[in-house]
Amino acid sequence: MQKSLVYTFILLLLLTLATLLASNLSGVYFAKKCIILVLFSVKFILVSFQFMELKKAHFFWKISSITILIILNLIILIS
Repeated sequence: MQKSLVYTFILLLLLTLATLLASNLSGVYFAKKCIILVLFSVKFILVSFQFMELKKAHFFWKISSITILIILNLIILIS
């Protein structure tokens, strides 16, 4: 396996652990939700660009996946 895939996988595991720790924080609900959404967004971009090889895809697919991510985050924040 390539080193970049291993590093990405380790980073995904660390981000998952950070999400677990962030969900157990006491404090403002909205701030906790924003922290978890940021971590989710980073994990989504890492998986889509590294493992699904979106980094080699056409510009349209890169922009559309990021747009869907933004729309999904806004829907979650509004609700």
